[in-house]
Amino acid sequence: MGHSPTQDAHDILTEAARVLILTGAGMSAPSGIPTFRGPDGMWHNFRPEELATPEAFARDPLLVWRWYGWRRELIAQCQPNAGHVALARWMSRHDGVTLVTQNVDGLHERAAKEIGSADPIRLHGSIFRVRCTECGTESGHQEAVDASTEDTLPRCEACGGLLRPAVVWFGEQLPFDALSQASDAAREADACLVIGTSGAVYPAAGLAHEAVSSGAPLIVVDPGETAYDGMADVRLVGSADEVVPEIVDELGARPSAAKAATPPCR
Repeated sequence: MGHSPTQDAHDILTEAARVLILTGAGMSAPSGIPTFRGPDGMWHNFRPEELATPEAFARDPLLVWRWYGWRRELIAQCQPNAGHVALARWMSRHDGVTLVTQNVDGLHERAAKEIGSADPIRLHGSIFRVRCTECGTESGHQEAVDASTEDTLPRCEACGGLLRPAVVWFGEQLPFDALSQASDAAREADACLVIGTSGAVYPAAGLAHEAVSSGAPLIVVDPGETAYDGMADVRLVGSADEVVPEIVDELGARPSAAKAATPPCR
């Protein structure tokens, strides 16, 4: 391999016709969105089972919607960081790159729209989409959520049922089509790039294992330790907004100075 981890990553990705990218909360942390499991994460004041389960929503939809409403407002003020932009630019130039994200913040999609590249495969849904608890209708929902009383919570236009965030909660199955597409990409990958995920949440975490089992070398980008470190061919320590553009720049997909300099939301 090369003389540095960045060069090693460059060599692997240059030779790969098909690349699987798997991103987690650390991908968006530089944009100002707290990670779930970091010391300053969103789970700091609440245990996951208190808010992000079907049972919690059935028990107290107002509390759950207040939390998701706060998250939506926070995310709406944030911008894709240089890492999001770099990946979108790379994907616009390389048809063989498949991006699979565990994030529900929509920052990959916003970067893709600006650049004109393909959307990611969303394993855990989108915080800006809603699904009816009665008829199952799903739709986009960008408006602010009025969680002052249960009567003001969003309702389905089709049947009047209570709407919930269209995200995958603990204890729920991942969407079949998304997981199937991601698994296919993992098995066919010539290289796997994991960014900003600890590898703790399954079945999403298993995609990297699928790729490695199929012979794909593994590149891991994260500022801290991950469950993938022992199997990684290349380990790049640092934040996504700094490390990812370095890798992609080596592949000739440098983000513009204006995009790279976009300040994070704090």
